[in-house]
Amino acid sequence: MVFRMTRLSDLAAAGFDSVIDVRAPSEFAEDHVPGAINLPVLTDEERAHVGTIYVQEDSFLARKIGAALVARNAAAHIEGPLADREGGWRPLVYCWRGGQRSGSFASILGQIGWRVETLDGGYRSYRRLVVRRLYEEDLPTRLILLDGLTGTAKTEVLLALRGEGVQILDLEGLANHRGSALGGRGDQPSQKAFESALAEGIDGLDPARPVVVEAESSKVGRLNLPPRLFAAMKTAPRIEITASVAARSDYLTRAYADLVTDGRALDERLERLVRLQGRAQVDEWKALAAEAKHRDLAQDLIEKHYDPRYRKVRQRAEGNRVAVIEAAALTAKDIRALACQIAERISGM
Repeated sequence: MVFRMTRLSDLAAAGFDSVIDVRAPSEFAEDHVPGAINLPVLTDEERAHVGTIYVQEDSFLARKIGAALVARNAAAHIEGPLADREGGWRPLVYCWRGGQRSGSFASILGQIGWRVETLDGGYRSYRRLVVRRLYEEDLPTRLILLDGLTGTAKTEVLLALRGEGVQILDLEGLANHRGSALGGRGDQPSQKAFESALAEGIDGLDPARPVVVEAESSKVGRLNLPPRLFAAMKTAPRIEITASVAARSDYLTRAYADLVTDGRALDERLERLVRLQGRAQVDEWKALAAEAKHRDLAQDLIEKHYDPRYRKVRQRAEGNRVAVIEAAALTAKDIRALACQIAERISGM
């Protein structure tokens, strides 16, 4: 049976028990339907081997070898990850274009008695819906930007707003990135995977309520924001959080505790600033780090790097500012209080 998607929300509405991506691991790693599990019917090496035979030798031989590999891998999946599935299990299976890989695996699962369906057009059809959502359609709701200089706890306030019932879109979370020169939580997803997660997030928004996003540039780390989203962000009303340099220094020292205790990682992050700040300045910051003067380092970065660079950028959006919320401190308690204040302000917008 073939399942056709016309909107991203169709998948959740269909209520499949599992979504199975049978493409090779490298294809799955680049991007996949959110929530899918990878049960490849051909590994990367096997797929390359079969493709070479198909092109250089004989298409019939390639199909025969491919079929044997698919059957062998399908058996391993049935005896392994799928061994505990009951008779009423209803999976959706897809490959690159809804062709032989998903069709073969689905046929085997169907013969067992499971209520399997294949995605019409495979991953390509899903990807087209993602592109349409992000690059061709307008946002379904209006944006409100949460702004402020580095160290004003914008991300934590944003997440606290969710607890206050405010609709949010966490771009840094989706991009696995912290928005500063010391940013980065680890490997970022691919551009396509980021777009899939972003499209799913946007598609799930309630059009009747505004959505709050953190002010960003056109890139979050190395990932690009879709032009339509970034254009909407540039003209959106802004709520700005302000705090003293002392409060922000305290916050950054706590927020980056994992980084400041890793001397090598911190050195690598600081080294990236040589092009902007010069060798002598970066060496001064490295010396503060080596002496474990982490709060002094945070304050110096704020005063000499973050604020001079970001104030110039923020001046361009002064006309969109609708509220300024001042924080005396940025402890967990203060962040919750900020979220309450901002949620109340948003309710009147």
